[in-house]
Amino acid sequence: MKNSIAERITDFIKNYPPFDNLSYNDLYKLAVETNVLYLDKDETLYSQGKPPKDFFYIVNQGAIRIYRQDGEKTVEVEMCDEGDVLGLRPLIVNENYILNAKAYEESIVYAIPIQIFNEQFINNAEISKYLITRFASNSTTRFSQEENERIFADYKRTRQTDYFSSKISNLTTTAVSCNHKHTIREAALIMSDNKISSIFILRKNKPIGVITNKILLHTVATGKYSIDESVGEIMGSPVVTASSDISIAQAQIIMLQKKVENVCITEDGTKNSKMLGMVTQQDIVASLSNNPAVLMKQISRARTISRLRDLRQQLNDLLKRYIDQHISFTHTLTVVAELNESINEKVVELSVKELNKTPPCKFAFFALGSQARKEQLIPTDQDNGIIFDDVPQDQIEEVRSFYMELAALITKNLHSIGFEYCPAEMMASNPKWCLSKKEWKTQFQDWIYNPTEKNILLTAIFFDFNFVYGHKKLVDDLSISVYKHTKDNKRFFMFLAQDALKSPSPLGFFRQFIVDQDGAHKDHFNIKQRAIMPLIDAARILTLQHNLKGVNNTAERYYKLRELEPQNAEVYEACAYAFKALLKFKTKNGLTSLGEDDGKFIKLETLSKSDKVKLRRCFKPIKSIQEIIAVRFQANI
Repeated sequence: MKNSIAERITDFIKNYPPFDNLSYNDLYKLAVETNVLYLDKDETLYSQGKPPKDFFYIVNQGAIRIYRQDGEKTVEVEMCDEGDVLGLRPLIVNENYILNAKAYEESIVYAIPIQIFNEQFINNAEISKYLITRFASNSTTRFSQEENERIFADYKRTRQTDYFSSKISNLTTTAVSCNHKHTIREAALIMSDNKISSIFILRKNKPIGVITNKILLHTVATGKYSIDESVGEIMGSPVVTASSDISIAQAQIIMLQKKVENVCITEDGTKNSKMLGMVTQQDIVASLSNNPAVLMKQISRARTISRLRDLRQQLNDLLKRYIDQHISFTHTLTVVAELNESINEKVVELSVKELNKTPPCKFAFFALGSQARKEQLIPTDQDNGIIFDDVPQDQIEEVRSFYMELAALITKNLHSIGFEYCPAEMMASNPKWCLSKKEWKTQFQDWIYNPTEKNILLTAIFFDFNFVYGHKKLVDDLSISVYKHTKDNKRFFMFLAQDALKSPSPLGFFRQFIVDQDGAHKDHFNIKQRAIMPLIDAARILTLQHNLKGVNNTAERYYKLRELEPQNAEVYEACAYAFKALLKFKTKNGLTSLGEDDGKFIKLETLSKSDKVKLRRCFKPIKSIQEIIAVRFQANI
C-alpha cells in the first residue's frame, strides 16, 4: 500500500538536485524514511557549535536563514528557500555545525536520514558530482583521502577540494622569504635556488612587501634599478594578507578584488602579524575544476575584443551552472560581479590601446546603475560616464573631443561583447556624460539643489556610480563632493523619497500580480520595476542620509543600515533577503528567456503556485521600507 505522504515528498524532491537525476523508486524508498518538520518563525533547526543530527534537510515551504555568530556580530551567509538543501556537510565529515539555521518564517522542512541516504546513493556518480560542486556547509578541514574514496568515489583521482567552505589553510604552502635588509641580488638568488616566481620580504617575521618575476623584469632587467640595491626599492607593497580560517572561496574573492596571484597567510590575517605561508591562484586551480580564477586570468591576458566576447559567454555559462547547482547566490553574485567588472576594465584598456593616442590629461571611466552596484549578472544595456581632470577653459572642448572619441570606441566594444547601447544614451559617448571634474561636481549640485522631476529621475541613475578604469581619485573626489552636498539636505531627501514612493505596488486587489496592460510585454509581470527597484531606491536614499560612502550593493546597504538602526533591523534584514531572492528570480528567468531580455518580464502562466507564493513573500518588505521612507522624509504622496 502506497504511503501518500512519502509520495508527496518524492514528487517534491525529484525536482531538485541532487535528487533530480535519480529514479522515482529509489527516491520513494528514501521518502518513506523522511520526517516532515513544521517550524514556527524564529524556531531553530540547528545551532552553531552543536553536534550534527542524524538528518540533513531540504526546504519544502518557507525560508531558513543561515548565519554565523561571531561574538555579538551576526554574519549573514544565505537564505535557503524551496528546494535548497542544508545541514549535509557536518554529517559527511563528522563535525559540529559551524553555522546556525533558523526559520525566517513559518516553514516546512523535510528531514532526510543520512544513513539511509548513504546506503542508497553513496556510489551514485551524480550524487558525487553534486557534493563536490555544492557542499559548502563550512567544513574546517578538507576531506581526507579516505573520505574522498568513500564519498566521492567517481572523483577520487582528482582530489577535489570543497571550494565554498574548506579552509584555505589546507592549501597553504610555506612561503619563501628574505629579510628587508637583503639586496635584490640576494633575493633573486633565493628565488632561483628555490625555483619560485615570488618572494616575500619580512621585517621581524611580518610581511612588508613582495617581489615577483614581473617586478624584476620591469625594474632590474630594464636597468632602472641596480641589482645591488635594497629589496625595499622595488618590492610591491602593501602585501595582500588573509587569515588561515577563511574559505577557499573567500581567498579567491580576495584575489579577484585585489587582482593578485597570491595571498600571504598570517596569524591574524593582517600584515602586522607573523607570516604562516602563502596561497596562490595555481594552488586553487590545481585543487578545483571549473574555477573562476582561470576565467579571471584569461580576462587579464585577453588581447582582443573578440576574445573578451568569448569570455563573457563563458561567464554566462558559469552563472548558469552556479544557478542550476544551487550554489550560494551571495557567492555567485560576488564572483560574477568581480569577473564582469574585470571584463569592463579590460574593454577600456584595449580601447585606449586601439585609439593609440596619448590622453591629454588624467581621466576615469565609471559605471552606473546595476553594474556600479555589482548587481549585474546578465548583461544589460550600458550606463557609464567619463570624468577627466580640470583643464584651462580654452582647452576643455578639445580635451572633451578626445575623450568623446575614446568613449565612442569603448561603448562600441562593450556593445560587441554583449552590452547593448543605452536607449536613453546614458553613456560616456554622450557629451552630457563626458565631463571634467568641475563640470561633474556642478552637474550633481544642480540635481541636488534643483530637484525637478527630470533631475530626480537622473539621480536614480547617476547616484550609483563606481570606478572602472583610469585615475580612481577623480571618482573618489566626485563621491566626496556628492556626500558633502547631500548631507542634512532635507529638501533633496524629501523629493528623492517622493520619487521612490512612486514605484507601483507589485500586487493589486485580491493580491493579484499587476501586469503590463499593453505593449510588447502585455500581461507580463515587470519584476524589476515593480519589486526590485523600490528596494534599490529605498536603500539608496537611506545610504545617502547616513553618509555611507563606498557601500553600493543594495543588500550590503541594508545590512549596514541594520547595524546603524537596530530599531529597524528586522525590516532591513527582510529587505536584504527579499532583494537577493528577487534578483535571483530575475536572473533565472533571464537565463531561460533565450536572449529576449534580462529576465525582468515574467510570464505569469509559467510560474508554479509555489513560485508565486515565494514572490509574494518577497513583496512584504517593500511596504514596510516605503512606510519608513514616507515617515522619515515626510514624503507621503
